[in-house]
Amino acid sequence: MMDAAKSGPLAGVKVIELAHIMAGPVCGLMLGDMGAEVIKIEGESAAYMMMNRGERGIALDLKSADGKAVLRRLLEDADVLIENYRAGTMERLGLGYDVLAQEFPGLVYCSLSGFGRSGPYAERAGFDLVAQGMSGLMSITGEGPGRPPMKCGPPVTDITAGILAAMGVLAAHVHKLKTGQGQVVDTSLFEAGITLTYWQSAIAMATGVAPGPMGSAHPLNAPYEAFETADGWITIGAANQTNWLRLLAVLGAEDLAADSRFSANRDRMANRAALAQVLAPHFRTAPSADWLARLEAGGVPAGPVLDVLAMQADPQARAREMVVEVEHARAGRMSTLGLPVKFSATPGRVHGPAPLLGEHSRAILAQAGYDGAAIDDLIARGIVRETTA
Repeated sequence: MMDAAKSGPLAGVKVIELAHIMAGPVCGLMLGDMGAEVIKIEGESAAYMMMNRGERGIALDLKSADGKAVLRRLLEDADVLIENYRAGTMERLGLGYDVLAQEFPGLVYCSLSGFGRSGPYAERAGFDLVAQGMSGLMSITGEGPGRPPMKCGPPVTDITAGILAAMGVLAAHVHKLKTGQGQVVDTSLFEAGITLTYWQSAIAMATGVAPGPMGSAHPLNAPYEAFETADGWITIGAANQTNWLRLLAVLGAEDLAADSRFSANRDRMANRAALAQVLAPHFRTAPSADWLARLEAGGVPAGPVLDVLAMQADPQARAREMVVEVEHARAGRMSTLGLPVKFSATPGRVHGPAPLLGEHSRAILAQAGYDGAAIDDLIARGIVRETTA
């Protein structure tokens, strides 16, 4: 069984996670990696191995009165409950915040959904694709004007909503430590998508014109985009005048500094297509590694365009422990992604793999005060499911 004692700034915080798919599990993952004890109440799913690492698992029938009683027992010493069911599900189960707050006034109740708990869309089901479209993200993602709308590769609204929820939980927990009072933390995929449009929303608010897709380019600075080399692609971040002049020195194209089309950033933005056309042939003359070495020596921000496997093998990702290994009860040694926030005094870490379905049911019930006979009875009646390695 996984050791329940955890390290990290949230050591001693207990979280009950009633969540599935991505957003809720991302919230639980973040809190767990920072040291919280996260008890997962759910079945296995496609993303289960990644999204629920480091948690303890109990399979529980919440439609039964006895299953609800078990959950209430677990909540007696819990700090946080995370749920991302469709609107009204928890209320129909008799487990909504208004009910639980009467019994557990200090509970931080985190609710993630497609559109939030209020407003005209509160009852709608939400998915990342829908949220990306409605939040404006798909209108600014893609190769350029006139091309079909394109979503970001990863489910960015799911993941961002989970991170925002974890931030909200931490803020609500601080309030609880000061006052003893719990509250609802409410965020959504839609709002998560909107927060990712800071740049483009600022431009739209200032100009009254909605920005469109620009490929890898930046809406305010140039050159700031990807360029093809002799054997791949690299990114160039020459986003200010100093780096622009440094880039010209690396390219041996100092004469472009006198070209009125490219003199200042406003000129380069006005002539961005022409600028890219002038620069592109330079980069095709040598491999990516050669250019990156020259650019680094010249003080120009740049980097390779890596695929996911190359990223996972990158020495910086390894040095920052963003790829770590855990031992799974059935799958054996396996890789997972690490904690992206580092703490000097209370370091967090990935505390273990995802649990098997119901792997810790017996231990969790015993910790909650159930004796062996009561645990056997709950398992025998199907209220709780137990799985062993």
